[in-house]
Amino acid sequence: MDNKTTVFNVQELRQELILMTINEVIEALNFRGYNATKQLVGYLITGDDNYITSFNSSRKKIKQFSRSEILMAILNAYQGR
Repeated sequence: MDNKTTVFNVQELRQELILMTINEVIEALNFRGYNATKQLVGYLITGDDNYITSFNSSRKKIKQFSRSEILMAILNAYQGR
């Protein structure tokens, strides 16, 4: 039996969850025929969740996170962090 302790970085796990959620929302928006980029930008700028489809609970999923958290996760991923 291996008694090693695993250390998790909660911030990294949360960022990964945000990015996974964004990908699910993008898939739902594309499936419904929307321009996912324009819809996400509209949501992030205005905070109006009507930019996000309710299909596959996308609106509910993305509202779990603040817009600033979403932007930070996107920028961190872009920068390779």
